[in-house]
Order: sequence, then C-alpha cells, then structure tokens
Amino acid sequence: MNDIIQLLPDAIANQIAAGEVVQRPASALKELMENAVDAGATNIQVLVKEAGKILIQVIDNGKGMSMTDARMSFERHATSKIRNSDDLFGIRTFGFRGEALASIAAVAQVEMKTRQKGEELGTIIHIEGSEVRKQELTSCSEGTSIAVKNLFYNVPARRNFLKSNPVEMRHLVDEFQRVALAHPEIGFSFIQNDMELFNLSPGKLSQRIVGLFGKSYQGQLVACKEETPHLIISGYIGKPENAKKTRGEQFFFVNNRYIKSSYLNHAVTNAYEGLMGSDMHPFYVLFLEIDPSHIDINVHPTKTEIKFDDERTVYAVVRSAVKQALGAHNVVPTLDFSLDVNFTENWKHDTVRRFEVGQENTPKADDLGRENSYKTFQSPSFKKQSVSGWERLFETGGSTREISQTIPNEEEDKDFLTFPSKANEPNAKGSLEFPTDTDSTGTTFQVELSYIVAQMSSGLLIIDQQAAHERILYERYLRQLNQSSGASQQCLFPPHIQLSQADFSLVMDIKEELHSLGFVIVEFGIDTILIQGVPADVKLTNEKALFEGLLEQYKHFKSELSLDKRESLARSLARKSSIKKGARLDASEMETIVGQLFSCQNPNYGLSGNKTFIKLDLQKIHGFFTR
Repeated sequence: MNDIIQLLPDAIANQIAAGEVVQRPASALKELMENAVDAGATNIQVLVKEAGKILIQVIDNGKGMSMTDARMSFERHATSKIRNSDDLFGIRTFGFRGEALASIAAVAQVEMKTRQKGEELGTIIHIEGSEVRKQELTSCSEGTSIAVKNLFYNVPARRNFLKSNPVEMRHLVDEFQRVALAHPEIGFSFIQNDMELFNLSPGKLSQRIVGLFGKSYQGQLVACKEETPHLIISGYIGKPENAKKTRGEQFFFVNNRYIKSSYLNHAVTNAYEGLMGSDMHPFYVLFLEIDPSHIDINVHPTKTEIKFDDERTVYAVVRSAVKQALGAHNVVPTLDFSLDVNFTENWKHDTVRRFEVGQENTPKADDLGRENSYKTFQSPSFKKQSVSGWERLFETGGSTREISQTIPNEEEDKDFLTFPSKANEPNAKGSLEFPTDTDSTGTTFQVELSYIVAQMSSGLLIIDQQAAHERILYERYLRQLNQSSGASQQCLFPPHIQLSQADFSLVMDIKEELHSLGFVIVEFGIDTILIQGVPADVKLTNEKALFEGLLEQYKHFKSELSLDKRESLARSLARKSSIKKGARLDASEMETIVGQLFSCQNPNYGLSGNKTFIKLDLQKIHGFFTR
C-alpha cells in the first residue's frame, strides 16, 4: 500500500498553531507587547485601527535585532529565551516557545522594522501568510516596530467570527492594561484611530493604577506587603466599600506575568469575609515573587495559567497578607464597647420592648461589663414584681391579666408597645380587619413591606413584590428591545459620566440597545458620556446612579450567565429599577402589580429562578385549624 502520512507544509502548520496562540486581535497585541518588554524597552507605543482588524502596531525602543535574527524570529520554535530543557524551570521572560511571531505572520500581513543600538542601518521585512515578500536594509529608529495588518485576511471563517469593534476594543484594552500594570517603570501609550486613549509615564504602581482606571481609585487603594522565605507579595487591594458585583478588576502577577487563578482569587475574597457581600468582588493588583523552579508556566498556550508545587502555602500567604493589610489600615471594623449603641438601642427595643424604659435608665456598657454576663439586667423602673409575674405565667399558665396586676400603678401612664386585636374585644364577631398602616382597601395588603397578600375566591396569594416587579419589567424591556419602542424622558441637567476605557467600549457596543430602552447617550470625549435621556417609565431619582448601576449589573449578567446583549440589558434594567423590599405600596400599586404579573408570559418565577408567588388554598387554610 502507498504511504499516506506526510509532513504538513510550514504555512499550514503555522495556521494551525495560530488557532491556539492568536484567537483575536488582543492575542496578537499581547504577544507583541510582551516581546517589547523582553527586549528591554523603556517606552512602548501601541497603535490600533478598527479594533485591530486593520492594524495593530507596537513600537519600542528596545535593543533591536540584526538582519539574521529578524528573519529567524518568524520561524517556528525560534527563540532567544531558552537554550536547553533546564531553562524551562528558570523562566523569567514572557516568551519562550518561539511560536508567537510565526503564528501571527501565518494569518496576517506583517511588516517589521528593527535596528540595533550602534548600527547605522536597520532591517525591514514584509511577510504575508508565512511567505517572505521583502527583506532589505533600511533607515529606521533604534528598537523594533512590528505592524500587523489585515488580521485573518486568509482565514475568512476566523475573521467572520470576530465580534463588533467595541467588543474587540475592550479585549485590546484589557491586554494593554495587564502588561502596563506589570511594568509601571515603562512608559506606555495607546492610540486608537488617531485618538490617544492612554499616555502613561514611568512611575509607581499606584500612579499606574490611577492612570489606567481613573482618579476615583486614588482614595481606595490599600497597600499590601508580605515577605516569606519562599514567597514575596506586594501590591494594592481595594477597600470593601468599593467592591463591585462584577469581576474584571482583579489582577494576579507571578514574576510579573499576568495569571488567572480562581484558587488564589478565593484566598483574597475569603480575607474580605464579613466586610462585603458574598456576591461582591474587591479590586486588587497583587504581585507574587517566587522561585521559577517552584512553578510551571508551560501549561496553557496563552500562558495565563500556571501550576504551583505547593498551592496551599501560597493560598495561606496570600490570604494572610490581605487580612493583614485590611487590619493595618483600619479597614476591618473594631469593637468599641464604650461607644457601642447596641447596648443602648437594641437592648431597649428587643430585650424588654413591652415595657417603657426611661432615657435616664439606659444601662451603660461599663455596668454591663462588671456584672455577670448571664444575669438579666434590670432597670429601676422595671420592678421585680413584673419579673415574678412573668415567671408565674410560665409556671402556672396564668393569663396576661395576672401579670398586668403586678405592674405598679405609677407606671400605667407611661407608653407601652401593645398589639391590639379584635379577637380580644368582647362581642367580637370573629372577623379580622387589616392593619390601617398597609393602605389597604380590603382585599390586598402588604406584609413586612415585602410581600403582597391578595384575596381570591379559592384562597390567598402571597406575592414577592420585588421578584414580581422584576419579572414584569424584564418582559416589558425585552419587548421594547425587540421592537425598538422605548420612550424616553429628557434630563433637565444631563449628567456626564467618566468611564474606564473598557467600560466606555462596552457602552459603545450596546448603545443601540440602550437607545431602544429609552436612554439617550452622547459621546462627550474619549472616555466620557453624556446622559440626555432615560426611560420614561423609570422613577427618576439619580440618572448617573441609575446608569452606573445598570452597567455594573449588565457586566455581572454578561460574565456570570453568558447571556446575549438584549437579555442581559433587560435583566439589568429590571433588576436596577424594580421596586425593592421595604418599599411601601398603596392599594392601587399593589393591585397593578398583581394584574401585570399574571399577564406575563412566565409569571411563576423571578429573574433568579425563585418563585414570585405562592397560593394558599382554602382547603389548606382549613387544615391549619382542624384536627
């Protein structure tokens, strides 16, 4: 039989490798920036056009390459970082496999200009689809400039799968931020479509964080530092009150290499336990310095996942460092018993709330501390006879009338917290009336300002007002998005919101959908938007807070549930603008919610999968009172 196995041509092999290394324009930018850092550059400039689909250019002032090295750099497995297998266990550079440039050149048109320091002339190389079209001497500045044009021009299927420009731009900004954070001593600039987005001068890490994420981060940074014989941790964490519902601003760097680690992220969030909600995510930029022999970075093609030989120790040190930083900067709440209002307020309302306690009789914390903590505190106005009355009630099964007789007459003119009931009145007909503070007209009322109770012919409905309203708004907003029919109310004083570049790109990506909901948004600079209108059916309190909360909720749904844009936006706005638990409703509002809920396509469940209502049949109610 004829032999059928053969070696693939280099061009095809490079395209296969590019599928793992170059997934989108941001992947190419990451590889080019890391090569510039490895070359010893002190200033790196990034130029992007059409979110990297037309051009990605990285210019550095590093050491440059000779003509031979420039040509060799585009060959597969050609690298200057390692020489033998032992070097794999001592890697401190970004690149080491020698696949990046070969993979990029296989799916794009690449132009490289490079000149070594001290040389008069440099080298220019043109490569298209792994084929060298031109290589010659040229006049250029010291360092290296690599321009990647028309990415995936020869792989139409891959190019068609690229997302919209704002989405791809957001990924480009993410990669730029990661490299820029890892090297605050290097100057970086980022220019998109001839517009400068970032211009970062060399400086401290704190200055780099503020330069990347905005001045609002200046007041929330808490320094974190921990040194052990095997691991050094440094960087900054955010204060608990600035935590967000979405991930994305959590950065781990191991030997200055950005990594993703849910295990170490759990160590950080565990250190914040009790300081923020379980669904919140704190900001942090943490650098781990460890001997390269104790880690393995050759795990994933993108090199964002690594393995530690002792993960538990690293986990414990990270958690300890974060806890220590929170405590050292007085972020962790302390107990001051001399000023604790719990002893004066909660004691008065909860412990003996059936009896009036005068202000002059409020116990002091010092007095409580001196007494046995297992003894019940008794104020002078809380006579001992009343306590014996309670004891007699539990011992003999007496009535409350017996207890009232034990309370001295001089206290009868003071205020008491009572619970009147029609059932206790003589000649009561057995029918209960709804409390007057529920604003009820008879058939619908609120319980704990959280649940709506509605009467039906077959029983009672108990409705979760927040979950029900979220379901109503979600289906309404989804219809508006599908029909582009959202009405808008104009803002009298349009607020402006300054966003990070990633959030700005995100807003530009969903601008049309926001307009369908009723938002009128205008670009007001390279990272600022102006809100000229908001949805007409949203109760207007603070347009800026509404939009920022909507954006945060949208990112949360997008990352956690992987929903499409329209569904994520509908869920986000419904969650942000719905009636919350604790809101008082009048009878007409309650009846409107009940009516609108049962006109929904899926009235049974809320956005989180919880029930919106439960039904108590008359037969079930009768069962509570029959034997």
